[in-house]
Amino acid sequence: MTPPSRENGGAALPLIYDLDLPELSAQLQSWGQPAYRAKQVWQGLYQSLWSKPEDFSNLPKALRDQLAEHFTFSHMEEVQRLYSKDGQTAKALFRLPDGQFIETVLMRYADRRTLCISSQAGCAMGCVFCATGQMGFRRNLSSGEILEQVLVFARELAAEGERPTNVVLMGMGEPFHNYDASMAAIDRLGDPDGFNMGARRFTISTVGLLPAIRRFTKERRQVGLAISLHAATDEARSAMLPINERYPIRDVIQACREYTEATGRRVTFEWALIRDVNDSPEEAARLAKLLQGLNCHVNVIPLNPTQGYPGQRSTRESVSTFRQVLEDAGISCTVRVRRGIDIQAGCGQLAERADGLLNVS
Repeated sequence: MTPPSRENGGAALPLIYDLDLPELSAQLQSWGQPAYRAKQVWQGLYQSLWSKPEDFSNLPKALRDQLAEHFTFSHMEEVQRLYSKDGQTAKALFRLPDGQFIETVLMRYADRRTLCISSQAGCAMGCVFCATGQMGFRRNLSSGEILEQVLVFARELAAEGERPTNVVLMGMGEPFHNYDASMAAIDRLGDPDGFNMGARRFTISTVGLLPAIRRFTKERRQVGLAISLHAATDEARSAMLPINERYPIRDVIQACREYTEATGRRVTFEWALIRDVNDSPEEAARLAKLLQGLNCHVNVIPLNPTQGYPGQRSTRESVSTFRQVLEDAGISCTVRVRRGIDIQAGCGQLAERADGLLNVS
């Protein structure tokens, strides 16, 4: 779905970040501009991080005026910024031109600046413990709206002499449900003549949409792949992730094996540890058996609370035992640090709330 654009004098303006370089070149050539102007605009957008036409001081004023007349340089109005007590996590709530909201999170680590970005407003997957899934689906984001989230924080980090080191498509939405736009955003951010973020610095997370996983495998991308698994049996997983009824565990795991064999890359499995639901040693043993022989890593994280799900996070003892069972079986495992929980910026917590500002249909 193409989102509404901002308007200027009654004419809808497209978002400039929705254009790839060939499209931008074609547009400028239609205005009679020399070929090198497109590269200047491109580098201004993605290297200099300029955010409005008047910033492009290397362009003739007439061309700057044309850009302002024909394009908008933002689809996002920041309406709230929250900072976690951990001092390392910030979450921004953005309003889109059609009134939808998305959230984006910056996480600072000792040697990394990781952005968690959204690919949809809402989500159609309906995972029971996820705040975005509880919202329901609103619409897909365009490729420009996906990548603009990165540029907003890139400008802030640049002012501190830094830049994003990693981008995870683990925010609002199922990125494989918006495959073309998600991949176009990654490709555009990876352009060596532009933002130049290597493919291995991106990770895309999916609940297991098999056609998209197989397409991803055929494309042999170097982007990291993460699978939201959360259970080792179909009965348990279907109760948490309704998509499992359509794409059962055995098929998802087989697709992951095909992915690792084709690309030589490791796949990551995400597991939200929920007390007395999926955190027992027996469940860990079932998971270890399921993953035997697969080039993979398991990220476990105690459940983050959401208003629409009554489950509780696992105890420290259960977390430790779960990890030990996996490691004893030869499965690589990390307990992920919970970040930004006090501002609902943790995994599964992103929605569209802002101090009483709700966009509820």
